[in-house]
Amino acid sequence: MTPVLSDEQMKEAVKKYRNLLVEQGAEIVYEDNWGLKKLAYPIQKKGSGFYYLIEFKAEGKAIQVLETAFRRDEKMLRFLITKLDKHAIAYNEKKHAKKQQEASEQPENK
Repeated sequence: MTPVLSDEQMKEAVKKYRNLLVEQGAEIVYEDNWGLKKLAYPIQKKGSGFYYLIEFKAEGKAIQVLETAFRRDEKMLRFLITKLDKHAIAYNEKKHAKKQQEASEQPENK
């Protein structure tokens, strides 16, 4: 998303698209806010943007609705929707489990 948004505006936009997915019957598997990052090349004369990852399971119709909403929104610089094969899904599940385990262990070390 465009870097001129405040954190609150970015969170509202993410909530809007998350709700859109849920309304279309999608199951949210994982979310991760990557924050403000430098872009590899300028897009619409902007050198940075907000990155947010949402992994979900959905039918094709839900993806069409989501893409249409992304294209209509001026806040979106770029988006990418990919289909994961069974190996990528297994890898992501292991990665998310490891991340959750590390997060749960951190408070004990303090």
